[in-house]
Amino acid sequence: MKFEQIISELKNKIYKPIYFLSGDEPYYIDAVCNYIANNVLTESEKAFNQTVVYGKDVEISDVINLSKRFPMMANHQVVIVKEAQNIRTYEEFIHYAENPLKSTILVICHKYKNFDKRKKKLIDAIKENGVFFDAKKISDYKLPDWINQQVGKYGKTIGAETCMLLSEYLGNDLEKIDNELKKLVIAIPDSQKQITIDDIVHNIGISKEYNNFELTRSLGKKDKAKATRIIHHFAMNPKAYPLPLTMAALYGYFSKLLLFYGLNNKSNKRSVAAELEIPPFVVDEYIAAARRYGSGKLIKIIGYLRDYDVKFKGVGSNTDSGELLKELGYLIMY
Repeated sequence: MKFEQIISELKNKIYKPIYFLSGDEPYYIDAVCNYIANNVLTESEKAFNQTVVYGKDVEISDVINLSKRFPMMANHQVVIVKEAQNIRTYEEFIHYAENPLKSTILVICHKYKNFDKRKKKLIDAIKENGVFFDAKKISDYKLPDWINQQVGKYGKTIGAETCMLLSEYLGNDLEKIDNELKKLVIAIPDSQKQITIDDIVHNIGISKEYNNFELTRSLGKKDKAKATRIIHHFAMNPKAYPLPLTMAALYGYFSKLLLFYGLNNKSNKRSVAAELEIPPFVVDEYIAAARRYGSGKLIKIIGYLRDYDVKFKGVGSNTDSGELLKELGYLIMY
């Protein structure tokens, strides 16, 4: 089941006896777990019917025994197992998964890594009688769309460029992004429907001009004056603009530009967006940037990035990282 389906069923009070939540994206796991913890039972029912245990403290046999208890003065009991990735073995669990107690809602939070897919018989039993949810990390290029949808849930709108700036600055930590969005919604007036770049500049601390999104964009347009200004600002403020993040942004950007030349269908924008893994609204910019540089220059740029990545790590160079960044910028632009 998809995350949205699970939440929709829970809101309609359609409960399953097992929710096995596994994967490397904790945001979705926490969201399902928290919804069940906060909404299935009343406050008076929770005292006798809601139990939270941690994987490092229990064996799977303990979880099974807890799950076999009947609720007291309530329709359900809720058993939540946090940090379930620390449970050593799940061999015994298949017997309970095949015949779970219908009055129990067992939530197993197996976070930060996928459950062993080789245990197919157990997974199939969970799917047959409950929910097995695979919480996958969202791809970077899908983050702007995710931010847009999340803002919509809070009754606001947000522009595409603002989404891009947020995703570049905050990375793909969904919990961190969601927390910042909640702060923004609280900070702006109720009468204001759209979150603007100025809002995130004032409330999150992102610089409107000095950020990796603006750097790659100015390089793509060959706006040498602006790109040089940003690079010099980065070089003077290394703590505020971590070099590894800038290098990752540059490598990702120019790799996609080079990849454009290997596409079979360069005229279909939807196809280009999917192949390059970029939001559709920046496709024209990427195509124009790729053609400004040409495949030969892009190959050289990828080489520069690899060479300077080694230098930044102190191999074969004692030059200050800020100066190296300026050198790299010069090689890319000239």
